Parts: sequence; C-alpha cells; structure tokens
Amino acid sequence: MSNPESPSPTSPTAQGLHPLALAYSASLHWDRRLYRYDIACSIAHARMLARQGIIAPEEAQKLAQALEEIREEIEAGAFPFRQELEDIHMNIEARLFEKVGEVAGKLHTARSRNDLIATDLRLFVMDACQEAIRALRELQRAILDKAEAHLGVVMPGYTHLQGAQPLLLSHHLMAYFWMLERDRERLEGCRVRADELPLGAGALAGVPYPIDRQFLAQQLGFSRLSPNSVDAVSSRDFAVEFVAAAAICLTHLSRLAEEVVLWASPPFAFLELPQEFATGSSIMPQKRNPDLAELARAKAARVAGHLVALLGIIKGLPLAYNRDLQEDKVPLFESADALISTLRLFAAMLSRLQFRIDVLEKAAQDPALLATDLADRLVKRGMPFRQAHQAVKELFSYLREAGKDLSHLTLDEMRRFCPFFKEEDLALDPWTAVKDRDHPGGTSPQRVREQIALARHLLKEGP
Repeated sequence: MSNPESPSPTSPTAQGLHPLALAYSASLHWDRRLYRYDIACSIAHARMLARQGIIAPEEAQKLAQALEEIREEIEAGAFPFRQELEDIHMNIEARLFEKVGEVAGKLHTARSRNDLIATDLRLFVMDACQEAIRALRELQRAILDKAEAHLGVVMPGYTHLQGAQPLLLSHHLMAYFWMLERDRERLEGCRVRADELPLGAGALAGVPYPIDRQFLAQQLGFSRLSPNSVDAVSSRDFAVEFVAAAAICLTHLSRLAEEVVLWASPPFAFLELPQEFATGSSIMPQKRNPDLAELARAKAARVAGHLVALLGIIKGLPLAYNRDLQEDKVPLFESADALISTLRLFAAMLSRLQFRIDVLEKAAQDPALLATDLADRLVKRGMPFRQAHQAVKELFSYLREAGKDLSHLTLDEMRRFCPFFKEEDLALDPWTAVKDRDHPGGTSPQRVREQIALARHLLKEGP
C-alpha cells in the first residue's frame, strides 16, 4: 500500500495534509466506479482541445490512447490504485503522467474537477435510469404474465388487512403494474433532466479558452448544454431526483414484498415461494422463509434514508461547489444498486412463484365480503345508501352473534332487517360481485382484460 504521508504532487488539494486528514477526505473507495465516465470525459475533452487548436492533434491522440489503456487496466483489475491520490480523477491523471509524461498535464486545460465530476455523475444517473427501466420492464412483464394466467381466480380484497370485497387476483396484481408504470415515468423524466452537459463550466465561472461544448455534448451523448456554469457545477438535484424515484419505486416493491411475506405465511397460504427464492432455518428444518422479500423491505427503508441524507447534504450549501458534495456518491450509488437489484430479483421471483388457487377461492367465499353488494342491491331497489348500509350492518352483526353465515339464512330472516331483500340475494356469490364491477378500472373479467391489453400495448410501445 502507498504511503499516505507522501501525497502525489498531481493531487494539489492533498499537499501537506496530515495522514488522518488525507484518509478522511479521500473518496476513491466510492468514486472509483465512475472510471468509465471519467475516462470518456477526458478522451472527449482531449479531442475537443485538439479541434480548437489548444493542444496538438498528436498530443490528443496520445492522451486518448493512454486513457483507453488505463480503462483496460482498471477492467482487468491491473490498475495501481493509490489511496493517497484522493479520488478517481487524480488516480487516472497520475497514471496518465506515468504513461505519457508531461503531455498529461495539458489534459486539465480548460477543465476543473468540479465540472468533471458533475459530468461523471450525470452520465451515471442517465445510465442508471436506463438500466432501472429495463429491469422494471422485466418485472412488469412478469406481473402481466401472472395476471393473464389467473384471470379466472377470485380472491378476497382487503382494507386494513380485513376482508373487504371480492376481486380478481389479476386485478390485484395489475395494481402493481400501474405503480411501476408511474415509477418508469419518473425515471424517464429524471433521465431527461440529467441529460445536460456541465463540462466546460470550469470551477464555476466558465473557462477563458475557445472551447466547443457542443462537440463535447455530441461525444458524450448529451442532448443539451447547461446554460449556467454556476448551476452546472453546484447542482445535484438530478441525483436527488433519481434517489427520490428509487425510493418511491422501492416503496412500491416493499409493499409487494410485504404481501409476499404475508401470503406465503400459513395463516394466508395464498402462494408458495419457489425453493430457489426461499431460505431455510439453521435450527428448524421445516422452514421456508421469505428472506429475500424481507430484505427488499429493508432496502426500501435504506434508500428512503439516502434521500433524506442527500437532501441534508445539499440544503445549506452556498453557491457554487462545496466539498460536502463529495458525500453525494454513497446515497446515489447505493440507491441505484438497491433499485436495480430489487427489480431484477422480483422479476425472477414473481415469474416462478405459484399461487394456491384453491386457498384463494375458498377465502373469497367468506360471505362477509358480499356485505357491500347486498347494500348496493337495496339501494338499486330505492333505499338511500346510508339506510341500506345500516340494515346490512345489523344483519351481519346478527350473523356474528348467532354463529351463522349468509348461506344459512332464510329470506324471512333477512327481511327482519329490511323488507327490500329478495330471494335472489340468498344466491349472491363472489363471481357475481366481481362481474358487477363492470366499468373502466373495475375488477370485472372484461375490464381486467382491457387493463392487460392496455398494459401490453404500453410495453410494446415504450422503452
């Protein structure tokens, strides 16, 4: 390991620092993952300097070739990282000096680490958005496949975790599709707003050279330039937005994870986890634990914390750049990793889990789930809803006290609570209740088929 008491002369901010201060301020263990973006920015910058006559073309070629070699070294695990050089930028620059000598010193002409790191991070966020969207689409496809395969399955719907009304399992699953669709839109919007080139802003005020920022944008894949150099180097709202989108998406996935945990538990027994996505116990041989779903809940909490941390880092900073911004990387990187890995995990897990249709349909037979439908029938016969609600409430209170259910009642017993009840009400069943919700957004089979068709169209048309 390099001696931290001998900081490199190519790391001006580290010169003369106490070893503890140097170790405290180093960020290499976080930002080294930005190497691809950093090298791409440097190659584009070298070519731009040559195009503008600021350095010689052969110097730009020499720099670009050496930078490609450095990238290959890093990817092969052969790069000599040096902790005393603070960060990925200075490590690459120091290695560049070793390869090409003094011409390496020309690369930083018309550039600062401030606009360089802002560009690296925007490129990272743009790529992370795309990768997350691809993983999200795979999960949406898995949800659609399950919904399509279970169109004929009725289950209890819940509010307050209490049985509420019957609905189709497909309808329940599709709720998560639409949550994820909004998450995709947020990630798409985040990528659009991150797509703005900071490079050329310098430390904060721009640079006194005839640079070509449009060329840099074209080389790096940006569609537009940052219009203000101070904003370009000091803003991290694009990172906050990404972490916020990740936190919201992971919150949705945490709700799905909670249902996996509940539905896999014996009191529910609505689904069976595939063996490859469940763990055993070190002491209880019968266990099949939903550990992965539980971890997803925890990761959602961590990313929510990262959002608060990132906002806290930024909220009190005067313009322009402040070293506090070095701490933006852990929240950003860990949020991206948690989001993408959880989306991929759930796509694989959901496609393999098995719903226990017999248990779901038996649970849907609970007569209490039909209470609202009984009240609605009374309303259709001319009774005000509040009166109908009270009559059915009294009916079900009687059933609970008598230890009966709806199927054991006679019409005369029902009419003790309301004279508007009819013989046909005794035959009310979950499927009838489901089919009656026949409007856009409802749980009837036809409306759920329409939902699924719309969702398939979105997947076909979208990214």
